[in-house]
Amino acid sequence: MIRSLIKLSLVASFVLLVVAVWRSTILPPPSGLNAVLLEEPEQRPVQQAAFEVSTQGVTYTVQPLYAYDLVGLVVSKHDAHTWWDYIHREANDHINVVDLCVVWGNNVRSGAYTEFAFSSGQFTCNFSTNFSEAYAAFDQAAVSNNHLLSADPRLAKLMLSVREGDQIHFRGYLAEYSHNHGFAYKRGTSTVRTDSGNGACETVYVESFQILKAGGQPWRMLVWVAGLWLLLSLIAWFSQPARFND
Repeated sequence: MIRSLIKLSLVASFVLLVVAVWRSTILPPPSGLNAVLLEEPEQRPVQQAAFEVSTQGVTYTVQPLYAYDLVGLVVSKHDAHTWWDYIHREANDHINVVDLCVVWGNNVRSGAYTEFAFSSGQFTCNFSTNFSEAYAAFDQAAVSNNHLLSADPRLAKLMLSVREGDQIHFRGYLAEYSHNHGFAYKRGTSTVRTDSGNGACETVYVESFQILKAGGQPWRMLVWVAGLWLLLSLIAWFSQPARFND
């Protein structure tokens, strides 16, 4: 009887874990978004001298071009320090903490993003849909791949904690940056939202970052609950005395 109950607990916790993981990745509907996400990013020219920052033994020169302020919904994410990202590693590019693909404005207003699949590569945000109506409604000037820069460990940790479905707000500078750590390296930024292809990503030196609302609730919490439940069920299963057939 006890083994049957434990077996049922194992199955139920595993099913809940799978469902919770799946549901936690679904983007929220437009009705669940803050009205401020309807606004366009704010950009204004600045006259600011280049400055230096250092992280992981490399000194970078950052040249601000425009002050930049964006509020949006994260639809895809790339951790620039993940083990398979060899390009940033080979380039000694440790200041690029994370890439966040974000939608706002018309895409929030229409809800077209809910019919798209999004994914991120080492320098790209990719999106596609099987629905022609959604593609026609999707505003490609209201989506951007943002390379977020910071040498501040606190900011870096916060930005890395972001997940798809989160609503975020950050301020900083569209900027160029470079280093001469063993070789000359320089990276620029897009300064308009209407471009595409190589060079169309926004490179932002972040000064403030906020998660306005986390997505995937209550499913993200249920992932932890189901995971703990499954672990306890496994412990209970293997703690049962062995049974031998006569």
